[in-house]
Amino acid sequence: MNAPASLFADIRAVIIDLDGTMLHTAPDFLVAINAMRAELQLAPVGVDVITRFVGKGTENLVRSVLGVDYTHDQVAERYPQALEAYMRHYTVINGRHSTVYPGVAEGVRQMQEQGLRLACVTNKPIAFALPLLETTGLLPAFEVVYGGDSLPRKKPDPMPLLQVCADFSLAPHQVVAIGDSSNDAQAARAAGCRVLNVPYGYNHGQPIHDVDSDGIVDTLLDAARLLSAANPNQHVSQ
Repeated sequence: MNAPASLFADIRAVIIDLDGTMLHTAPDFLVAINAMRAELQLAPVGVDVITRFVGKGTENLVRSVLGVDYTHDQVAERYPQALEAYMRHYTVINGRHSTVYPGVAEGVRQMQEQGLRLACVTNKPIAFALPLLETTGLLPAFEVVYGGDSLPRKKPDPMPLLQVCADFSLAPHQVVAIGDSSNDAQAARAAGCRVLNVPYGYNHGQPIHDVDSDGIVDTLLDAARLLSAANPNQHVSQ
Protein backbone atom coordinates (compact mmCIF):
# COMPACT_ATOMS: atom_id res chain seq x y z
CA MET A 1 0.00 0.00 0.00
CA ASN A 2 1.48 3.36 -0.94
CA ALA A 3 -1.40 5.74 -0.21
CA PRO A 4 -1.10 8.19 2.72
CA ALA A 5 -4.09 7.88 5.03
CA SER A 6 -4.30 11.64 5.53
CA LEU A 7 -5.58 12.05 1.97
CA PHE A 8 -8.71 10.11 2.83
CA ALA A 9 -9.99 11.89 5.92
CA ASP A 10 -13.70 12.74 5.71
CA ILE A 11 -14.45 10.03 3.14
CA ARG A 12 -18.09 8.96 3.47
CA ALA A 13 -18.67 6.85 0.35
CA VAL A 14 -16.82 4.53 -2.00
CA ILE A 15 -17.41 3.97 -5.71
CA ILE A 16 -16.01 0.63 -6.86
CA ASP A 17 -15.40 -0.56 -10.42
CA LEU A 18 -16.42 -4.07 -11.44
CA ASP A 19 -14.32 -5.72 -14.18
CA GLY A 20 -10.70 -6.05 -13.12
CA THR A 21 -11.39 -4.55 -9.68
CA MET A 22 -13.94 -6.79 -7.97
CA LEU A 23 -14.18 -9.57 -10.52
CA HIS A 24 -11.78 -11.31 -12.89
CA THR A 25 -14.16 -11.35 -15.86
CA ALA A 26 -11.62 -11.67 -18.69
CA PRO A 27 -12.36 -15.43 -19.05
CA ASP A 28 -16.01 -14.59 -19.76
CA PHE A 29 -15.00 -11.96 -22.31
CA LEU A 30 -12.66 -14.46 -23.94
CA VAL A 31 -15.37 -17.09 -24.43
CA ALA A 32 -17.94 -14.62 -25.78
CA ILE A 33 -15.50 -12.78 -28.04
CA ASN A 34 -14.13 -15.96 -29.57
CA ALA A 35 -17.65 -17.34 -30.11
CA MET A 36 -18.45 -14.08 -31.92
CA ARG A 37 -15.23 -14.33 -33.95
CA ALA A 38 -16.07 -17.91 -34.91
CA GLU A 39 -19.38 -16.71 -36.37
CA LEU A 40 -17.40 -14.23 -38.47
CA GLN A 41 -14.99 -17.03 -39.48
CA LEU A 42 -12.11 -15.38 -37.62
CA ALA A 43 -9.44 -17.20 -35.62
CA PRO A 44 -9.66 -17.05 -31.82
CA VAL A 45 -7.61 -14.49 -29.90
CA GLY A 46 -5.85 -14.90 -26.57
CA VAL A 47 -6.75 -13.38 -23.23
CA ASP A 48 -3.80 -10.98 -23.54
CA VAL A 49 -5.54 -9.38 -26.52
CA ILE A 50 -8.87 -9.17 -24.71
CA THR A 51 -7.49 -7.47 -21.59
CA ARG A 52 -5.97 -4.66 -23.67
CA PHE A 53 -9.48 -3.63 -24.69
CA VAL A 54 -11.46 -4.15 -21.45
CA GLY A 55 -12.67 -1.11 -19.55
CA LYS A 56 -14.11 1.31 -22.07
CA GLY A 57 -17.41 -0.47 -22.62
CA THR A 58 -18.80 -3.27 -24.74
CA GLU A 59 -18.91 -1.26 -27.95
CA ASN A 60 -15.22 -0.39 -27.71
CA LEU A 61 -14.32 -4.00 -26.88
CA VAL A 62 -16.10 -5.36 -29.94
CA ARG A 63 -14.75 -2.69 -32.27
CA SER A 64 -11.21 -3.13 -30.96
CA VAL A 65 -11.26 -6.90 -31.33
CA LEU A 66 -12.53 -6.55 -34.90
CA GLY A 67 -9.71 -4.07 -35.50
CA VAL A 68 -7.20 -6.87 -34.95
CA ASP A 69 -8.21 -8.22 -38.37
CA TYR A 70 -10.00 -5.45 -40.23
CA THR A 71 -9.50 -1.88 -41.40
CA HIS A 72 -11.58 0.93 -39.94
CA ASP A 73 -14.13 0.74 -42.76
CA GLN A 74 -14.33 -3.04 -42.55
CA VAL A 75 -14.90 -2.82 -38.79
CA ALA A 76 -17.76 -0.38 -39.33
CA GLU A 77 -19.35 -2.74 -41.86
CA ARG A 78 -19.15 -5.81 -39.64
CA TYR A 79 -19.75 -4.15 -36.26
CA PRO A 80 -23.57 -4.54 -36.03
CA GLN A 81 -23.40 -8.29 -36.69
CA ALA A 82 -20.44 -8.69 -34.35
CA LEU A 83 -22.09 -6.76 -31.52
CA GLU A 84 -25.29 -8.79 -31.79
CA ALA A 85 -23.33 -12.03 -31.72
CA TYR A 86 -21.18 -10.94 -28.78
CA MET A 87 -24.18 -9.81 -26.70
CA ARG A 88 -25.97 -13.07 -27.43
CA HIS A 89 -23.03 -15.22 -26.37
CA TYR A 90 -22.15 -13.08 -23.34
CA THR A 91 -25.72 -13.25 -22.05
CA VAL A 92 -25.44 -17.04 -21.95
CA ILE A 93 -22.08 -17.25 -20.16
CA ASN A 94 -22.16 -14.08 -18.00
CA GLY A 95 -20.40 -14.96 -14.75
CA ARG A 96 -19.83 -18.61 -15.62
CA HIS A 97 -16.06 -18.24 -15.91
CA SER A 98 -15.56 -15.20 -13.64
CA THR A 99 -14.04 -15.22 -10.16
CA VAL A 100 -14.07 -12.76 -7.26
CA TYR A 101 -10.62 -11.34 -6.55
CA PRO A 102 -9.07 -12.02 -3.12
CA GLY A 103 -9.99 -9.47 -0.47
CA VAL A 104 -13.05 -8.15 -2.30
CA ALA A 105 -15.83 -9.65 -0.18
CA GLU A 106 -13.94 -8.92 3.04
CA GLY A 107 -13.08 -5.39 1.94
CA VAL A 108 -16.64 -4.55 0.95
CA ARG A 109 -17.92 -5.95 4.24
CA GLN A 110 -15.47 -3.88 6.28
CA MET A 111 -16.40 -0.74 4.36
CA GLN A 112 -20.06 -1.40 5.19
CA GLU A 113 -19.16 -1.93 8.86
CA GLN A 114 -17.43 1.46 8.86
CA GLY A 115 -20.70 3.05 7.77
CA LEU A 116 -19.42 3.92 4.29
CA ARG A 117 -22.00 4.14 1.52
CA LEU A 118 -21.16 1.98 -1.48
CA ALA A 119 -21.83 2.32 -5.20
CA CYS A 120 -20.65 0.24 -8.14
CA VAL A 121 -19.92 2.15 -11.35
CA THR A 122 -18.90 0.06 -14.35
CA ASN A 123 -18.78 0.51 -18.10
CA LYS A 124 -20.34 -2.96 -18.48
CA PRO A 125 -23.98 -2.79 -19.66
CA ILE A 126 -26.30 -2.72 -16.66
CA ALA A 127 -28.13 -5.83 -17.93
CA PHE A 128 -24.86 -7.75 -17.48
CA ALA A 129 -23.60 -5.96 -14.36
CA LEU A 130 -26.60 -6.59 -12.10
CA PRO A 131 -26.84 -10.38 -12.64
CA LEU A 132 -23.08 -10.68 -12.22
CA LEU A 133 -23.13 -8.84 -8.89
CA GLU A 134 -26.09 -10.92 -7.78
CA THR A 135 -24.45 -14.22 -8.75
CA THR A 136 -21.32 -13.37 -6.80
CA GLY A 137 -23.29 -12.26 -3.74
CA LEU A 138 -21.97 -8.70 -3.88
CA LEU A 139 -25.12 -6.90 -5.02
CA PRO A 140 -26.70 -6.32 -1.57
CA ALA A 141 -23.69 -4.25 -0.48
CA PHE A 142 -24.35 -1.54 -3.05
CA GLU A 143 -26.96 1.17 -2.70
CA VAL A 144 -26.41 2.28 -6.29
CA VAL A 145 -25.21 0.45 -9.41
CA TYR A 146 -24.63 2.23 -12.72
CA GLY A 147 -23.64 0.46 -15.93
CA GLY A 148 -22.09 1.90 -19.03
CA ASP A 149 -25.52 2.47 -20.55
CA SER A 150 -27.26 3.81 -17.41
CA LEU A 151 -26.37 7.44 -18.13
CA PRO A 152 -25.63 9.48 -21.28
CA ARG A 153 -21.87 9.25 -20.67
CA LYS A 154 -19.59 6.62 -19.16
CA LYS A 155 -16.12 6.60 -17.59
CA PRO A 156 -13.65 8.24 -18.13
CA ASP A 157 -16.30 10.98 -18.21
CA PRO A 158 -17.03 12.09 -14.63
CA MET A 159 -20.82 11.97 -15.09
CA PRO A 160 -21.46 8.59 -13.39
CA LEU A 161 -19.31 9.52 -10.39
CA LEU A 162 -20.95 12.92 -10.04
CA GLN A 163 -24.33 11.21 -10.22
CA VAL A 164 -23.37 8.98 -7.31
CA CYS A 165 -22.25 12.04 -5.33
CA ALA A 166 -25.65 13.61 -5.99
CA ASP A 167 -27.46 10.37 -5.08
CA PHE A 168 -25.63 10.28 -1.75
CA SER A 169 -25.86 14.07 -1.16
CA LEU A 170 -22.09 14.19 -0.71
CA ALA A 171 -19.44 16.53 -2.05
CA PRO A 172 -16.99 14.82 -4.44
CA HIS A 173 -14.11 15.22 -1.97
CA GLN A 174 -16.06 12.98 0.43
CA VAL A 175 -16.07 10.13 -2.08
CA VAL A 176 -13.25 7.83 -3.20
CA ALA A 177 -13.31 5.80 -6.40
CA ILE A 178 -11.48 2.47 -6.56
CA GLY A 179 -10.61 0.87 -9.88
CA ASP A 180 -8.02 -1.00 -11.89
CA SER A 181 -7.45 1.45 -14.73
CA SER A 182 -6.77 4.94 -16.01
CA ASN A 183 -10.49 5.12 -16.86
CA ASP A 184 -11.35 5.13 -13.17
CA ALA A 185 -8.62 7.59 -12.26
CA GLN A 186 -9.49 10.04 -15.03
CA ALA A 187 -13.17 9.98 -14.12
CA ALA A 188 -12.40 10.52 -10.43
CA ARG A 189 -9.96 13.34 -11.09
CA ALA A 190 -12.48 15.10 -13.35
CA ALA A 191 -15.23 14.66 -10.76
CA GLY A 192 -13.10 15.91 -7.86
CA CYS A 193 -13.12 12.56 -6.04
CA ARG A 194 -10.19 10.79 -4.46
CA VAL A 195 -9.01 7.71 -6.34
CA LEU A 196 -7.24 4.47 -5.48
CA ASN A 197 -6.08 1.83 -7.92
CA VAL A 198 -5.59 -1.91 -7.50
CA PRO A 199 -2.59 -3.50 -9.26
CA TYR A 200 -4.07 -6.80 -10.41
CA GLY A 201 -6.62 -5.72 -13.02
CA TYR A 202 -6.46 -4.92 -16.71
CA ASN A 203 -5.73 -1.18 -17.28
CA HIS A 204 -5.77 -1.63 -21.05
CA GLY A 205 -2.53 -3.64 -20.83
CA GLN A 206 -0.56 -0.70 -19.37
CA PRO A 207 1.34 -0.52 -16.03
CA ILE A 208 -0.94 0.72 -13.25
CA HIS A 209 1.94 2.63 -11.68
CA ASP A 210 1.81 5.06 -14.61
CA VAL A 211 -1.74 6.11 -13.71
CA ASP A 212 -2.32 9.41 -11.92
CA SER A 213 -4.06 8.32 -8.71
CA ASP A 214 -3.84 8.94 -4.98
CA GLY A 215 -2.32 5.54 -4.35
CA ILE A 216 -2.29 1.82 -5.05
CA VAL A 217 -3.82 -0.71 -2.65
CA ASP A 218 -3.10 -4.41 -3.03
CA THR A 219 -6.71 -5.43 -2.34
CA LEU A 220 -10.08 -3.93 -1.44
CA LEU A 221 -9.47 -5.18 2.08
CA ASP A 222 -6.35 -3.00 2.20
CA ALA A 223 -8.47 -0.11 0.93
CA ALA A 224 -10.95 -0.67 3.75
CA ARG A 225 -8.16 -0.68 6.32
CA LEU A 226 -6.72 2.51 4.85
CA LEU A 227 -10.08 4.27 5.05
CA SER A 228 -10.57 3.05 8.59
CA ALA A 229 -7.17 4.43 9.61
CA ALA A 230 -7.95 7.75 7.95
CA ASN A 231 -11.33 8.06 9.64
CA PRO A 232 -10.95 6.65 13.15
CA ASN A 233 -14.13 8.34 14.37
CA GLN A 234 -16.26 7.02 11.52
CA HIS A 235 -19.51 5.41 12.63
CA VAL A 236 -19.21 1.64 12.86
CA SER A 237 -22.39 -0.37 12.35
CA GLN A 238 -23.18 -3.17 14.75
